[in-house]
Amino acid sequence: MATVVRILERNSTIMEEVFERHKLAEEDRHREFDASVKIQAWFRAARVRAYIKYLHRCANIVQKVWRGYLGRGIFRELVKQQVMIMRMNYYNAMATKIQKIWRGYYTRKYVHNYYSRKQYLEGLMVKNEIIRNELAEYTEQKAADRQHAEAIAAQKKLLEEASKRHYLISTEVVPSIYNSPFKPHPDEMEFILRSVQPRPPTGPKPKRDNRSGIIVPQSPPLPLSEPLPPIAQKLQGPFRPPNEVLKQRFKALQPTLRVQTSFTSVDEAREAMKAKEWVMRVNDNIFEPFTRRTVPYESYLHTTSKYGHLPYGTRYFREENLAQHITSSNFKTVVSPIPVFEKLNDTYAKGTDTVPGNPV
Repeated sequence: MATVVRILERNSTIMEEVFERHKLAEEDRHREFDASVKIQAWFRAARVRAYIKYLHRCANIVQKVWRGYLGRGIFRELVKQQVMIMRMNYYNAMATKIQKIWRGYYTRKYVHNYYSRKQYLEGLMVKNEIIRNELAEYTEQKAADRQHAEAIAAQKKLLEEASKRHYLISTEVVPSIYNSPFKPHPDEMEFILRSVQPRPPTGPKPKRDNRSGIIVPQSPPLPLSEPLPPIAQKLQGPFRPPNEVLKQRFKALQPTLRVQTSFTSVDEAREAMKAKEWVMRVNDNIFEPFTRRTVPYESYLHTTSKYGHLPYGTRYFREENLAQHITSSNFKTVVSPIPVFEKLNDTYAKGTDTVPGNPV
């Protein structure tokens, strides 16, 4: 106690200095804490960026080596193909040359003969002359047949015109225009008119009485009404054509999207996505810092909690805790199957219940 009294007497302002320094430290504590947090964040970010840059450089090296290997293999295959093409072209050219020489020799020795070719051409000329004469005769025959047919048609037309103009024939009292008294002999048309029968009048034939032979007068014809429209082809009876009924009975199945998809499609998609994520990972090793630290890691104040903190990069980014899921057997994430859909693709025929072979 005496020592404390002597210290106080020697320096009476020590308590004020202690309180003042404590006050300043308390004021700067938050600012220093934020500064230290920022420095730690910057250092760790720089370390992560350096590691990622290192991974990219390693990946570039691996890709460069692999692509170089693939390129050299492809180049070798292209060279082999080009060499094979060059060889085949050379062999084809040689074969063509050999064939050309052999065919020329064979043709000159066995095929081409001047005297046989001259004899063949002479025979060909004779044959052509015979064919030309036959064609000329055939043409003359066709022309004669055509002229005969035209003459028959003209004669038929003349007789038809003469039957129409039969009223111009001459009588014993009045001569016609074809039998002029100023000519020494009648015209040819006069003889044609005498040889044909007059054309019967148009219209209905008059009715005669069988006993007396007198023409029975007919009543005037009734006025004609407008024609009725044609009857359209329509289906007779209460039944449809068999083709339409069979087309409806055996029409193609058009299931809905609910029937086409599986009940476990969502789970299968999730498993496929997880497998793809596992395959596409660059590195399976856990990220470790470049420097070893002997001092234990001190957690951040803003990330510390009673549940703990998951370090970055030590676990999968897609986590799932199956223990937290609802595992009740009564709960299902999909709709239960519908019994009606089990009858799809079945053919319904007459006298059956659901499918052929099951009688009603």
